[in-house]
Amino acid sequence: MTSSTALCTGRVAAVTGAGRGLGRAHALALAAEGAKVVVNDLGVGIDGSGTATGPAQEVVAQIRAAGGEAVAHNGDIATAEGAASLVATALDTFGRLDTLVNNAGFLRDRMLANLDEDDWDAVMRVHLKGHFLPLKHAAAHWRAEAKAGRTPCARVINTSSGAGLLGSVGQGNYAAAKAGIVGLTLVAAAEMGRYGVQVNAIAPAARTRMTEDTFADTMAAPAEGEFDAMAPENVSPLVVWLGSPACEGVSGRVFEAEGGRITVMEGWRPGPTADRGARWSPAEAGDAALKLLAEAERPQPVYGAR
Repeated sequence: MTSSTALCTGRVAAVTGAGRGLGRAHALALAAEGAKVVVNDLGVGIDGSGTATGPAQEVVAQIRAAGGEAVAHNGDIATAEGAASLVATALDTFGRLDTLVNNAGFLRDRMLANLDEDDWDAVMRVHLKGHFLPLKHAAAHWRAEAKAGRTPCARVINTSSGAGLLGSVGQGNYAAAKAGIVGLTLVAAAEMGRYGVQVNAIAPAARTRMTEDTFADTMAAPAEGEFDAMAPENVSPLVVWLGSPACEGVSGRVFEAEGGRITVMEGWRPGPTADRGARWSPAEAGDAALKLLAEAERPQPVYGAR
């Protein structure tokens, strides 16, 4: 099972939403690089309905069959109890936790005028709260380790999206949650660095249950023998590297990953500026804003804009 590079030998990784899609690919790739893996998945439908233990157990069985070590965790990581038990499962089963990959999520797409409050809350809960709570409990463990003189080499990989970076028509709840994950990543990286914790985010594009229908043309499988650019497994090598000691010094960054392409995303930066040293009138502010916009780079189009 273990590769020749074995970037994660001796490490323990917890991956949320690891029963299918990207999470499954990450769990298998981490195990292939020597990590012991806690495979978290509730087994819910694409809209978050229902539960099943099968998906997590299947990934565990696949890792074990290849000679790796893994354990299933079926708790709801968007609850304090479930997030705490995720960390506890790693510690109780393998004696440590080194890497946390926050990946769990689902979709409830609607145009904003048709978006129900329940659908907003459900997507915010699984994506944003489902990132915060595992991060909180893992961070508390790692801080305690550092204060006890056992500074960890800890890594967190959060999962944002192009929708969170650029917006996406029909996905106001999802885009807002994914944008929030970027903000959470930046704060966590700044707060936890002193305790030996590095925190980064990825914005992946891959064929999963969440994308294969929404972006059917883009996500279509290639002809036989051609490179499958949308395979989830293409994203996982970057996740493995970010979850390993090899990425020392890399924190507070966001990477786009798709096919054979990796991009370092550059967020909000000051652009053209005007300062008159006194208060503007509304008309003057408007004139100044238009001049600045003429000098600024045009934003990239929102996904799905027509």
